[in-house]
Amino acid sequence: MGLLDQVVGNLAASALGGKGGDNGLFDIVLPLINKFPGGIAGLVQAFQQGGLGDIVNSWVSTGKNLPVSGDQLTSVLGNDFMGGLAKQLGVGTQEASGNLASVLPGLIDQLTPDGQLPQGGDLLSQGLSMLKKGGLFG
Repeated sequence: MGLLDQVVGNLAASALGGKGGDNGLFDIVLPLINKFPGGIAGLVQAFQQGGLGDIVNSWVSTGKNLPVSGDQLTSVLGNDFMGGLAKQLGVGTQEASGNLASVLPGLIDQLTPDGQLPQGGDLLSQGLSMLKKGGLFG
């Protein structure tokens, strides 16, 4: 795992109380977000185009995060992605989508402090910004 993934992984694990960190989910989700066309902004746009704009906007905003179901994630990210995620995790597709649904809202929320998408849409600038503010490990 690269430095960026470690930084963001620590941020995510801290934000989620360690939930999901032991099963390899972050190792898969973080590269997805970082390599998704357009980064976080592209992922947000995919959710908006998939009819889940209210849900994803709640993750980015400073208010309460709305929940998302595994089926909703599958409709946005596609069956191929969910099948690949399930295979990488060694679980069924339903379990993989459910696991992702449990961590993605909090992860996106933590990567978009103050309700703002990272400049340039990349996680490196976001992780460095969080380090400078002291919000990554504190």
